[in-house]
Amino acid sequence: MTLSQRTGVNMNEDLKVNLSRLPRECVDAGDLKNISADIPSQVPVVEPEPELVVNPWDIVLCTSGTLISCENAIVVLIIFHNPSLRAPMFLLIGSLALADLLAGIGLVVNFVFAYLLQSEATKLLTIGLIVASFSASVCSLLAITVDRYLSLYYALTYHSERTVTFTYIMLVLLWGTSICLGLLPVLGWNCLRDESSCSVVRPLTKNNTAILSICFLFTFALMFQLYIQICKIVMRHAHQIALQHHFLATSHYVTTRKGVSTLAIILGTFAACWMPFTLYSLIADYTYPSIYTYATLLPATYNSIINPVIYAFRNQEIQKALCLICCGCVPPALSQRARCPSDV
Repeated sequence: MTLSQRTGVNMNEDLKVNLSRLPRECVDAGDLKNISADIPSQVPVVEPEPELVVNPWDIVLCTSGTLISCENAIVVLIIFHNPSLRAPMFLLIGSLALADLLAGIGLVVNFVFAYLLQSEATKLLTIGLIVASFSASVCSLLAITVDRYLSLYYALTYHSERTVTFTYIMLVLLWGTSICLGLLPVLGWNCLRDESSCSVVRPLTKNNTAILSICFLFTFALMFQLYIQICKIVMRHAHQIALQHHFLATSHYVTTRKGVSTLAIILGTFAACWMPFTLYSLIADYTYPSIYTYATLLPATYNSIINPVIYAFRNQEIQKALCLICCGCVPPALSQRARCPSDV
């Protein structure tokens, strides 16, 4: 008797033993013969492993995070390597760039962990980093607005040690608050154990998103009020100068109009980027289609792309520092032909 025949006999005997445990009416001799005849011909089928499918929205978010990281890393390096950029305004701009840099890194790390290293710990850490960094970004924008208001309202005493101390206090408060918000999911405020409590962004709970949304709306209202006061101060100063120097009235009117337009662009950009996701997260829950979450969250990431352009690269001191760095990277022969504007 061959090995295959012995195997068939053994399988038949095992099958008879197993089937003998069933009620007699459930098994008859004909069925037993048919099953015994079919077993040797059965071949185990190995199902192919499911292919890794990447969500296109996640690719877009990862690309946005990469651009955010590269752009804001330049601003952080410029401010860090230039001792002359230590004024309160530059400290706040550096805080904003650092927060946006961490937000970009968080988006990239979230993409990597979501498809390569899936675990509850990585989900909590990445969502905590993203929440803390974006919260620090929004709070830094508020701190910059407060600093601009104080620089106009207390123009004579603004450049003093008191202002520097107040700036450090603001930095400690905004980063402390942001870190506390980022620790909420890690400390247990998550929906990993109760899916019904999930928000539109897992594993954040509805309470998480509600707190963040209300904080954003409060921040936006405060920034809006401060920018209105800034516009009033600028217009009042321009009017006083125009009364003293009638021949400069036209130029001051143009300057004031540009300043008000710039403030409107800053506030409008901030609202356009963050308001869709804020309102959506207040009214939606985890049962809503995820495409709505991606469609509202993506514009919020664009705010971190626009921030360096509005607050950093438009500043003349930062432009000069960036130009000096770029000129230092070019060979001497070429740097003499294309010198920085400050050297011309």
